[in-house]
Amino acid sequence: MKEKNMDSNKFFATDSDKRLHRWGFKDSGFELIGEKSVTFSGDRYEVSGTVMPDFIPYIESVLGIEFNKKDQITPIGSKPTQPSNIDQDFLKALKESFNEDRYTLDDMERLIHSHGQETFKDVYKVLYNAIDRTVDLVFYPESESEVKKIVDLAVRFNICLIPYGGGTNVTRALTIPENENRTVVSIDMRRMSKIEWINKEDRRVCVQSGITGGELIELLKQEGYTIGHEPDSVELSTVGGWIATNASGMKKNRYGNIEDIVENINLVSPKGVINQVEPISRGSIGFKPQNVLFGSEGNIGIITKAVLKIHKIPKYQKYNSVLFKDWNDGVLFMKTLSKTNYIPASVRLVDNIQFKFGQALKPKPEGFKNIKSKIEKFFVVNLKRFNPDKMCALTIVMEGTKEEVAYQQKNLNKLAKKYKGIIGGPGNGKRGYLLTYAIAYIRDFAAKYQIMGETMETTVPWSKIQDVIDATSDAIARLHKEYDLPGKPYISYRIPQIYHTGVCIYFMLGMSVKGVKNPEEKFSKIEHSLRKIIIDHGGSISHHHGVGKLRKDFIPDMLSKTSIELIKEMKKTHDPSNVFGSSNGILANDLGEK
Repeated sequence: MKEKNMDSNKFFATDSDKRLHRWGFKDSGFELIGEKSVTFSGDRYEVSGTVMPDFIPYIESVLGIEFNKKDQITPIGSKPTQPSNIDQDFLKALKESFNEDRYTLDDMERLIHSHGQETFKDVYKVLYNAIDRTVDLVFYPESESEVKKIVDLAVRFNICLIPYGGGTNVTRALTIPENENRTVVSIDMRRMSKIEWINKEDRRVCVQSGITGGELIELLKQEGYTIGHEPDSVELSTVGGWIATNASGMKKNRYGNIEDIVENINLVSPKGVINQVEPISRGSIGFKPQNVLFGSEGNIGIITKAVLKIHKIPKYQKYNSVLFKDWNDGVLFMKTLSKTNYIPASVRLVDNIQFKFGQALKPKPEGFKNIKSKIEKFFVVNLKRFNPDKMCALTIVMEGTKEEVAYQQKNLNKLAKKYKGIIGGPGNGKRGYLLTYAIAYIRDFAAKYQIMGETMETTVPWSKIQDVIDATSDAIARLHKEYDLPGKPYISYRIPQIYHTGVCIYFMLGMSVKGVKNPEEKFSKIEHSLRKIIIDHGGSISHHHGVGKLRKDFIPDMLSKTSIELIKEMKKTHDPSNVFGSSNGILANDLGEK
């Protein structure tokens, strides 16, 4: 069904510069050239335009397969959507209350808003199979008063509302619950993307929740400020989404995680607006209701705006990198660093497999660069005795005053030397940091050639890092064999965040599914089993991706029965008709309790 009420001057998801179902921007992505060479399209990223002759050989090596472009599968052209199950009385009231450009019943709009970016049940199904159910209508509010009005209508007509930010979630948070029979409306917040005010003296900014990180960075840059929050999805994800998932950014060491950055939140619920009267730097005011909003995942209302801390853009920024002989030396470096006063804005340790992955995404060096590359390799491997199959790498971003950066650099060099590391230089550090944004596109490129990939992240105490890594690595090998999948499984890991008591471990998974029936179901079961292994060995459900429906089964491993009941009772009182029926995480309909 194609609606005629889509004003071309208004934002609609179908007209944006984002890919409709896959990750990222339409002008960017990995593309095959010839038989086994890859390039990256567009000019948006540092890797754009690079020809990577080593990328396909790397895939063949780690997956134990032979890559063949004939294995490419074609997405479904005319994607199926269910007829809109719209409550006619609600629709009539909607038309009486709002201009027609605020909503649409367009099939593609409905489909886009019915999934996130989780690999198996979201992206793979929408591209190559079919989403189980689509939302019935998409609504685009342009003010908090319009959000209040649509919530009131939903209460009046018993409609289910599911908030939508940037659509980058990887937890199936946007999947409509199986037992939901009401009209389901997606509330896309991206027209609410303004900065409402800036207070430079108090260093605060008030922003609407639908603004993306990319938009916010550019607007604040014009004023000479930053919030410093840079999750991997920063270009696409929204402020409201960061709060709803309790997000973390790559520079959290300097600026904090999202809960450290936000000083006030407005959330519209069926009972009204939840917020503090004014933002508070830090206050002992008894119960602080806004704390419940972090990680709320669309279960209790719609976040409309937030007050955030801002910082002057640092005068100095410097990248660097370190090579270590093995993973253990790198972990010891990170652990010692966590006890110091010179922790840089970002420090990330990647294992040998991810290190090789980064090397595979480089262009083939020519001329002087080729000579220089050979000399560097000879120095590292032959003179320093680094084993190419064991070495790992660390990327560093330092920000602040000239003195701060110099102090960090001096002490980081000393610490690297203590753990037999070799300074790799700013070029490698910058490339490794910025490559994060492009790497996300690899999953969709690989899926076209029947290779499935996904990521998992967890928080782990220092004492259990290796236990979690070893158990997860052993489990994926066992599960790959049990499901009789081709080739061999891919697993690599990095430590992107360090804390006083532990770290975040970020796993990358992959495997060939050529000739496998229902691959999304099998890989999904493997991922679920691996998550159980991680928790059994001391890890958390998630560090920053959230829970959604993907990890809801593990809530009782994290929270006591009484804790779960506390949140459920709050939900019953505040949203008795379950208008916000996304049923994510702790409020999943079928949540088991221990």
